[in-house]
Amino acid sequence: MEKIENYFNKFSLKFDAKLINEGFARSMVATFCVQLNPSVSEINDIKTAVSEAVTNCIVHGYGGGKGEIELFVGIKDNIVFIKITDHGVGIKDIEKARQPFFTTKSKEERSGMGFTLMESFMDELDVYNNAEGGGLTVEMQKEIRS
Repeated sequence: MEKIENYFNKFSLKFDAKLINEGFARSMVATFCVQLNPSVSEINDIKTAVSEAVTNCIVHGYGGGKGEIELFVGIKDNIVFIKITDHGVGIKDIEKARQPFFTTKSKEERSGMGFTLMESFMDELDVYNNAEGGGLTVEMQKEIRS
């Protein structure tokens, strides 16, 4: 994916890893993407992917405890790039975690479909553990075609 400096319009923010802030993050990204005149379907895809990524940070990265989530959104031409980072526990086996229905929180009624949903709604998805500070980063891209 492109370097952050290559986007002609971008924003970033940090917010507390609380479930109440998931809707805020989703709305901020959707509002920012409106400048590309996306279809309702495209904006809903982006909102769903952001919701899944932020919720994963809160539930899995921090286990519902205290923490901070970093959000970056960049636009270049008609491509939206989204990067969501936490500094929680990370994932031991990312490939296994990306399999449909895999969850470590089955007792909490988690479906294990977070990464599958992100992948199906976005054009590109990359997930990796952070080298410094621990945690996980999810990078997603979507081309706005409408």
